[in-house]
Amino acid sequence: MEKVVVIAGPTASGKTELAINVAKETNGEVISADSMQIYKYMNIGTAKPTEDEMQGIPHHMLDVVYPDKSFNVTLYKDMAEGIIRDIIERKKLPIIAGGTGLYINSLIYNIKFSETVSDEAFREKMNRIAVLEGPQKLHDMLKEVDPESAARIHCNNIKRVIRALEVYEFTKKPISQHQKESRNEPPPYRYLVFILNMDRDELYRRIDARVDNMVSQGLTEEVKSLKEMGYSEKLTSMQGLGYKEIFRYLDNKISYEEAINIIKRDTRRYAKRQITWFKSIREAIWLPAGKGNIEKNTKKIIEQLET
Repeated sequence: MEKVVVIAGPTASGKTELAINVAKETNGEVISADSMQIYKYMNIGTAKPTEDEMQGIPHHMLDVVYPDKSFNVTLYKDMAEGIIRDIIERKKLPIIAGGTGLYINSLIYNIKFSETVSDEAFREKMNRIAVLEGPQKLHDMLKEVDPESAARIHCNNIKRVIRALEVYEFTKKPISQHQKESRNEPPPYRYLVFILNMDRDELYRRIDARVDNMVSQGLTEEVKSLKEMGYSEKLTSMQGLGYKEIFRYLDNKISYEEAINIIKRDTRRYAKRQITWFKSIREAIWLPAGKGNIEKNTKKIIEQLET
């Protein structure tokens, strides 16, 4: 069975850097598993790798759709699997790298999402509720019909809350049940999953430093540009960390300092949730994060590929 490497972990843990290093050593190509890096024009706030950072390694699943277009895990899985097949056919190694747990699980557990319904009118209705009554209202609705999913999905992750409500609305079965039932067929590849981990305090320091770096690179100007292009703060894409807070600052709803502090705080909270999610992947190999461990981790991954 063909092998596919997965490098996961919380935000700011160094996934992209390690993936590129592994790709250089193994004739590999990188496939992003980041639900925000799929959007065009959104580069700084999503920590999308630059051409220089890619070091000539092909990267896939970046800049896939415009910010006002809908995108979901079904589309991600279909597109990513097509890319994996193409990379393998060219005798190269596919390397999945990212921190969106749902995207990663869809591949490694071969979750079948295509059987569930998709209804734009229902999504628009739920989005209106989120805007008028707040995300907590939607989350409370989900608790009533699918408490298991509600416990896993954060209240502010409106996109996933709506998806879970949508599935229940049209199938009368929780999305958590669909996911369990769809895992009966094994994946077509052998996924080798590696998760980066580091001391929590050090991770939080890296997150704060990353946010400061985004600001210095022009995060505010990037959001301002998106706003001038006509992209509304109500779009799903604009609910990403860094974007909704700067939108609020530009609309004079919060101060600049408040926006930056909220981005840092909520990114730390997001990283904590990511770690909890990845702990459920029992077959994963945990690796120590940090620049000093890149070569050692690369060697470890190559060793596992050779087994």
